Order: sequence, then C-alpha cells, then structure tokens
Amino acid sequence: MSTSTLIESVPAGDEVPAAGAEIAALRTVQRVLGGAPAVGAARALSLFGEHSAGWFALGLVGAAVDRDRRREWLVAAGGVVAAHAASIAVKRVVRRPRPGHPDVRVLVGTPSKLSFPSSHAASTTAAAVLYGGLTGQPAAAAVVPPMLLSRLVLGVHYPSDVAAGAALGGLIGAGLLRWLRPKKGTRWAT
Repeated sequence: MSTSTLIESVPAGDEVPAAGAEIAALRTVQRVLGGAPAVGAARALSLFGEHSAGWFALGLVGAAVDRDRRREWLVAAGGVVAAHAASIAVKRVVRRPRPGHPDVRVLVGTPSKLSFPSSHAASTTAAAVLYGGLTGQPAAAAVVPPMLLSRLVLGVHYPSDVAAGAALGGLIGAGLLRWLRPKKGTRWAT
C-alpha cells in the first residue's frame, strides 16, 4: 500500500490560509537560496529523508558495524521511524494543507497534501539526537538545519511545519535516549 493511500489528501476548497509572515519567509528563502545548486541539494536531502528511509538505513549500518551496541542502534533506528510515524499521525489530525500560494514554487513531489508537521524534520532531528547520543558526536545536530531549510527551499512546508517537526523529533529522540541510558554505568551512560 502506498503512502498516498495511507495519508488522505486534503479535499479541494479546504485550504487554510497561511499567515502572511510564513508566505513571506518562503518567498525570501526561495529568492535567496532558490538557485540550481541549492535546489539540487534540497532534492537530494528530500529523497534521503523520504519516509525516514535514509536515516533508518544509517541506523542499520550502525548496528552492523558496532556489534557491541547493536541493540542500541536498532532501537535508535526504530526511534527515527517512530518520529516519522508520529508526525504522520499529527498530520492526519491537524490536516493543514501544504503551501499553495502562487508566489511559492513547489519544486518536488510529496506523498500527501498534508503539511503540519514536517516528517522530514521529525525523523532528521530524532536521528541527530539518537545517533549523536550513540556516537558521542553532538555535531550530528549539524544535519538538522540543512534538512529544515531544504523543505522551505522546495516550497513544501511552512516555517512552522519544520519547527514543529523538529520539536517533535527532538522530544521523541531525547525521550528514547533517556530511556536507553537510565543509569550510570550502562553502555549509553556518559
């Protein structure tokens, strides 16, 4: 079953007008960063993050390479997918349509017409928190801003969508990380 059949599209005429500031922000991002190199990079990030598949695969690679912490990597990879699934559940409740303003160019296809929150932002932030916690590399968080910005460059999310997705992914990632290392002396404890 395809994602498009799992996520209902927003019926015509149900579009909720976005705040003018969000449209203005999208226009500005696209004007400043809408050149071919940025759009190409944004499309690559979009493909990598679609359905959290790239981040999930990265977790599986971690599990294969780091045999001593295989369980932790697998749980972290599952947490990335859980963040994606949670964002889809919220989308189905909120039902905010994607940007449809004539001044905003949509530069990539999407599996649904629902926008809030960004699933790419949720899974990317969860991956950064969880994999950063596993590797001890806080620099893993550096992947989050480019993914969030890519959703605006591509015109498929409002700024509040990516902010909410990042918050959701961060909460899920931090909660799972805390659950995985509850006591000092465990493998994840610092």
